[in-house]
Amino acid sequence: MMSDVENTMVDETFETMDMAQKDLYLNFHIGSEDFGIDIAHVIEIIGIQRITAVPDMPHYMQGVINLRGKVISVMDVRLRFDMEQREYDDRTCVVVVNVGEDTVGLIVDRVNEVVEISSNQIQPVPQLQLNEDYIMGLGKLNDEVKILIDVDRLINEGDFVEAA
Repeated sequence: MMSDVENTMVDETFETMDMAQKDLYLNFHIGSEDFGIDIAHVIEIIGIQRITAVPDMPHYMQGVINLRGKVISVMDVRLRFDMEQREYDDRTCVVVVNVGEDTVGLIVDRVNEVVEISSNQIQPVPQLQLNEDYIMGLGKLNDEVKILIDVDRLINEGDFVEAA
């Protein structure tokens, strides 16, 4: 059993870790655009591996992979965004993320880097014809714009019900 001092130290360690991850986004490339997701969701990045197709899944849910003994669903983000499908290559990555109680793999064309984008550098999505359902904002970084994705909304409950 931990003492009050040990509990306080553990709480402060997690608070420090949360602060260290604040405003950090994993930047990845799909098609000709750069996207970002909050680094707090990211577990790891792996190369593309053998995917087992599962019948009756949405077209963007490619199937499942075995990640060190744990079976996880894999989504092709390119297809989720209604972009043209392309062959996977040696730059194609699977970004493994936590969403609530679930772990999901997101297939992206390539991973770039982790970037810091503070909240005052994030603009709301213009009221154009963009699908705002899963876009949390547009991050301005130098003279570039990163489309910031809300992972919780990108992967909705229906995906897991259908995948199961």
